[in-house]
Amino acid sequence: MYTSEHEVRAVLTYQALIPAIRQALVDYSVGLVDQPARTILRAGNAEGQNNGWFAVMPVIHGDAMGVKTVTFYPGNAALGLHTHMAVIELLSRANGQPLAVMDGRLITEMRTAAVSAVALDALAPQQATSLGILGSGVQARSHIEALRLVRPALKDIRIWSRTPANAQRLAAESNARATSIQEAASADVVLTVTSSPNPILEGRWLAPHALVLAVGATGATLRELDDEAMLSSYIVAESRSCAERESGDIRLSNSKVKAEIGEILSGTLPSPTARRVVFKSVGMAIEDLTAAKLVWQARTISNKAL
Repeated sequence: MYTSEHEVRAVLTYQALIPAIRQALVDYSVGLVDQPARTILRAGNAEGQNNGWFAVMPVIHGDAMGVKTVTFYPGNAALGLHTHMAVIELLSRANGQPLAVMDGRLITEMRTAAVSAVALDALAPQQATSLGILGSGVQARSHIEALRLVRPALKDIRIWSRTPANAQRLAAESNARATSIQEAASADVVLTVTSSPNPILEGRWLAPHALVLAVGATGATLRELDDEAMLSSYIVAESRSCAERESGDIRLSNSKVKAEIGEILSGTLPSPTARRVVFKSVGMAIEDLTAAKLVWQARTISNKAL
């Protein structure tokens, strides 16, 4: 049975997703997740930045298996369409039986923000009160909701966008304020959620003990952070292998991942203190599987109650 985005939205909450993602990241770092590298094919639909891609992301964890097929078409924004679209298939590990097929666009959106929320809670100083956001799209909105859940003290939210009207609109919706890129980048916590192929965040703007949540511009040739931001920071990632293979921020700056967030959460490695930290996420299939299981379990319980 197919689960639509509307049905996913009705049952998936950050209150359930954030702790589930936290445990999944720990499990990944201790070797309990079988997750091969994602396969990516260029669509060849257009030239340059508007050339879309199609990716396949399989994973096995616990009692479940899953595979997400996801597309990213940057040019869709100008057409009024989502840039990311996805479908997730959930299967039983015990017998291979398909359990559910569901829309994956909202799951991708929410699990990405949930990963950042886990990283924020683990890495940001308790006294952090300001959040600067570079970008004003879907991920900016979802991150505001998720990050506020784990750190209600983030009252000063500053939003910058290449399109000032979009920053103003999101600020009005979120009890935030639209600012210059320099003011947003000087916050205690800085979130980058753009599709920029070239660096937009300059290290010279960052506070000495800032936490940067680098989420956008996923791809080995794309980057949001300049060399100074990367090379002056302690780099944490979901996965060393994924980030060093797929992140242009890391590859093109010749920086190295110092820790996986799961290693810090489990206590295997200490949390970096009194220094600038960059958390780089590229998205992993285990995160999609974790969210899909929550949706399937919630809908199974709901159907039994009918």
